[in-house]
Amino acid sequence: MKFGRPRSSEPEINLIPFIDVLLVVLIFLMLSTTYGRLTQLDLKLPNADSAEIQEKPNEIRVLISSDGRYIVQKKALEGADFQAIGAALSEAAKEVANPLVVISADARTSHQSVIQVLEAAQNAGLQQVTFTAQSRSQATALP
Repeated sequence: MKFGRPRSSEPEINLIPFIDVLLVVLIFLMLSTTYGRLTQLDLKLPNADSAEIQEKPNEIRVLISSDGRYIVQKKALEGADFQAIGAALSEAAKEVANPLVVISADARTSHQSVIQVLEAAQNAGLQQVTFTAQSRSQATALP
């Protein structure tokens, strides 16, 4: 009979918990990189596949330049404030039956400029509003 101490065995490294942790980290990284790509949007507006612009007699054209100047029915507005735009739209609506406001804004126009025209049209009682866009074929042909 042996009454001595048992020999100590070599310690074993259990790899199963380590592999489980690595798989969880890998899944987390895969999901986070996929969702990160979806938030990167490249917007290039306004281009659209549309037919040639046809002027209609009931249209009130509003042009907005990239530097915030407004033209309503081929008349440049002195002030770029809300009241001046509303007054110009109201005056143009008197000359037209069932008016349709057509907003043509430069692609680099601030969003606030477009919203200002929409709000002025609403306060002037003009309910029909639309936007124009440059067709893709015209956009590629321009320098």
